[in-house]
Amino acid sequence: MCLVTSANDDRTLLIVGSYTAASDGRGGGIGTFRRDARTGELTPVGSLALDSPSWLTPHPTLPVLYAVNETAEGAITAVSVAEDGTLSALNSLPTGGADPCHLSVTPDGRFLLCANYSGGSLAAFALGPDGVPTVRTALVRHEGSGPNAERQEAAHVHMAVIDETGTLVSAVDLGTDEIRSYRLGEEGELIPVSVSTLPAGTGPRQLVRRPGTSHAYVVGELAASLVTVREEPPGTFAVENSVPATLEPGGENLPAQLILHGDRLFLSNRGPEKITEFTSDGVAVADHGTGEWPRHFSIVGEHVYIAAQSSDAIQVHERATWRLIGTYPIGSPAFVGLWPH
Repeated sequence: MCLVTSANDDRTLLIVGSYTAASDGRGGGIGTFRRDARTGELTPVGSLALDSPSWLTPHPTLPVLYAVNETAEGAITAVSVAEDGTLSALNSLPTGGADPCHLSVTPDGRFLLCANYSGGSLAAFALGPDGVPTVRTALVRHEGSGPNAERQEAAHVHMAVIDETGTLVSAVDLGTDEIRSYRLGEEGELIPVSVSTLPAGTGPRQLVRRPGTSHAYVVGELAASLVTVREEPPGTFAVENSVPATLEPGGENLPAQLILHGDRLFLSNRGPEKITEFTSDGVAVADHGTGEWPRHFSIVGEHVYIAAQSSDAIQVHERATWRLIGTYPIGSPAFVGLWPH
């Protein structure tokens, strides 16, 4: 999910999710911040106590936000976002698997997809006309493992990507080194389409398509790589190229968040504490310094907002120079993104 805008709107809202005590974090839940488009400065305007909302996804048209509750029980929570940035919980449903870590919504706003990391499963939920989840319509469990005994002892679904038609869902499985694609049925059922295998030990974390092309990019968390793939036919992926996730590979490196912005790719690297910039051909051109454990980040206008999880802070950088221009204390931030409504 690429939360990117070039708008210069003084009323822009940012949303932040954090790990809470429910999963040994130090955060408080979800926070909203008013962003000054000129300076990049943030002013807190709303908050909601919630167990480990580590990934947040907006409804495409309604003022509803969806949060995972990344806990052993596993749940999703729908949240109403008022124009002034205040938050209120609408409802919560179990995901059917432990540690949900990613959400995506179909373009028509009818279904919500959820990746259950420890549960090794993919869930689908129907959304009502008001955007509130009503029922889980499907739950598919992956089986398998990989060569990394510690991280790939079982399936670990890390992301569910919906194509532009809203009918094809591709689930990235870190545990099995696979991308499993499903057709999303009219009633929210998940019908298997294909299984694409990545090099053993890749540990795929994210998948980002390049619009208007058959190319996509995969974050190899365990191999510390950026993998270019070709998607032909839809839902089937073949590896074309793989490069190190930073300009200076070596040592501990767990790449996390990938953003396609214009003709460049940006990939956060935990360990080196950098965001690496690539050309669209997958050539690394720069390493930009960050705070500790840059789990997630977003490019908004002329600024880059980084959730530096182990620094307990949101960092603001000037995009043109990568100069650090602000630091905002937040416990265990896991997500920072634009509220688009």
